[in-house]
Amino acid sequence: MLDELRLIPGADRWTRVSIQALHQFYIRGHSKVVASWMTRQDRDLAIADNIAYVRQSMAHVLSEHAGLRTIYVGFSQGVAMACRAALHSPTPVTAIVALAGDIPPEVKEDESRVWPRVLIGVGEREEWYTSDKLEQDEAFLRLRGVQHEVVRFTGGHEWTDEFRASVGRILTLV
Repeated sequence: MLDELRLIPGADRWTRVSIQALHQFYIRGHSKVVASWMTRQDRDLAIADNIAYVRQSMAHVLSEHAGLRTIYVGFSQGVAMACRAALHSPTPVTAIVALAGDIPPEVKEDESRVWPRVLIGVGEREEWYTSDKLEQDEAFLRLRGVQHEVVRFTGGHEWTDEFRASVGRILTLV
């Protein structure tokens, strides 16, 4: 993720932080280690642990870099965690960038949370973040009055230069 954040035009003017998901594992048949935020098992406990972990990590970052504006960026399943972290942040959040992943149901149900601006990215050949999920997320954001934008780009379930340019444009607006 940090490599992707470095490729966003204008991101060199921002402090970029990538928080490693808590649950590491080997990809089956490979020696490559990857990480996940959670599985279906003990979901509610994992969500609480993950939120606390991100809050603690961000508190450390913000203690070293006071006054930073915060944008949470998520890709695929990381979109859910970016939304959770942003909405449970003790400090103001400027935006959420959500690429190829949907807003989790429990944050949609919590009407007490104030949403920042949201940028949603979806590729024309996206297979996981379906049109139905996108429509549901857009309807939710409209209903809540959240300033948002959807960027459709040439590609699939991936980061592209076209999407990075859209994120770079958002960085100049916030």
